[in-house]
Amino acid sequence: MKLTPFHLAIPVSNIKECRNFYTKILGFNEGRSDDKWVDYNFFGHQLVIHLDKSLKSPKNLNLVDGKDVPIPHFGVVLNWDDWITFSEKIKSLGIKFLIKPYIRFKGNVGEQATMFFLDPSGNALEFKSFKNSNQLFKK
Repeated sequence: MKLTPFHLAIPVSNIKECRNFYTKILGFNEGRSDDKWVDYNFFGHQLVIHLDKSLKSPKNLNLVDGKDVPIPHFGVVLNWDDWITFSEKIKSLGIKFLIKPYIRFKGNVGEQATMFFLDPSGNALEFKSFKNSNQLFKK
């Protein structure tokens, strides 16, 4: 099956602040927009931020690999070199990590790099990469 772009719409409590974060800080290209929503090219996928003034930031966590992983979260799987470049960019911007960039399952099936951080509205983002992309769903 051919991989096609996903579409994800997420709530944000402050459109101006989040627009600045996704556009100027993360550097995602903006598409169509209105005063209550903005489309982004999210590594070839369509991410839309929608204003929700009643948004409450979720505080649920699951313990995974000894780390508190925020629930819910979303993100994208990058190729290894792009993940390294992107993680260095995030570090250089001084963005506070929920889970700092690190390698899971080093030397084992499913070896992967991952990192987590929040947008200004508290949406948890995960960016990851697999050392061997063929092992994305390998047990």
